[in-house]
Amino acid sequence: MTASNTLQDSYDQASQYDRQIAIWLLVICALIFVMVVLGGVTRLTHSGLSMTDWKPITGWLPPLSDQAWMAEFERYKQFPEYKKVNFGIDLAGFKSIFWFEFSHRVLGRSIGMVYLIPFLYFLWRKRVSGALMPKLWLMFFLGGLQGAMGWWMVSSGLVDRPDVSHYRLTAHLGLAIVIYAYGLWIAMALLKPAATHLRDRIQKFYRAALILVAAIFVVILSGGLVAGLDAGFAYNTFPTMNGQWIPDDIAMMSPWFVNIFENTITVQFDHRWLAIATATGAVIFWLRATRIDLSTNARVVIHLLLVAVVLQITLGIVTLVNVVPVSVAAAHQAGALLLLTAALAAAHALRVEGT
Repeated sequence: MTASNTLQDSYDQASQYDRQIAIWLLVICALIFVMVVLGGVTRLTHSGLSMTDWKPITGWLPPLSDQAWMAEFERYKQFPEYKKVNFGIDLAGFKSIFWFEFSHRVLGRSIGMVYLIPFLYFLWRKRVSGALMPKLWLMFFLGGLQGAMGWWMVSSGLVDRPDVSHYRLTAHLGLAIVIYAYGLWIAMALLKPAATHLRDRIQKFYRAALILVAAIFVVILSGGLVAGLDAGFAYNTFPTMNGQWIPDDIAMMSPWFVNIFENTITVQFDHRWLAIATATGAVIFWLRATRIDLSTNARVVIHLLLVAVVLQITLGIVTLVNVVPVSVAAAHQAGALLLLTAALAAAHALRVEGT
């Protein structure tokens, strides 16, 4: 066998390992997608405070007997949510909220195992390249941090106020999105490596796509504030807010900047207009990008981005005017992830276009 054949075999084997790791990361991303949506449903059904302790190692099983269920229920009664919001709820009602939070936690722990076990296998079999190693360790670290942040969020609602901090909820959501986007980006790069050089015009659109990704991320964070403050119930008309383009109470808090983060009216107003501005930017990006010389793959991805924008704006309006029904609101959160995915895919497709 010649040296060139040996090098080619090594290259093919490395490519095969990269594909395996990419598929594994895509599975992780799919699970995180479900996790984020389930977390949204948990919030929408006000189920997040039904479990009042954190057992990261031993918390895999729910109560398995009537006695265990009663003990869990009695523990719940000692905390503010029962005393101030759900006073008088029966065991059946408690179970209905418990299962959402329990499922959310178990899925999170399952994602950790689905990540850790294959990761250790890939390390043992020496299938992770030197350049990829720190990226996968970083993703592992962020996953562990996310679990701790989840309890940090829940604990904020177990003291005096029977509701989690909207700041902590937004941080928890934001980190989940970062992990999802990071894993997806790594997977796409492994499946289709970037070109070594981009044409100047392609480079311009690639940067625009990255800006669009960042803008979508900001809109998602603003949606976290909306969810945390239940600001979706403040006004339920569109495009105006009960006939006003700028509501009277938009700046009622002092100092003024507190309104951006704590005034439910301002938080909803900001989310609306950040979303509209981002959608407008995405449409402009689509109009311009489809006029340049691109591969069929890149064109398809950019067209899908437009579809995702239209879908998400539609879901947002339907959620709002129907006063935040759980099913539609959950679909709206899923739509945000689909839109982010489409924007990341568009950026990656431009990145691999080549010279």
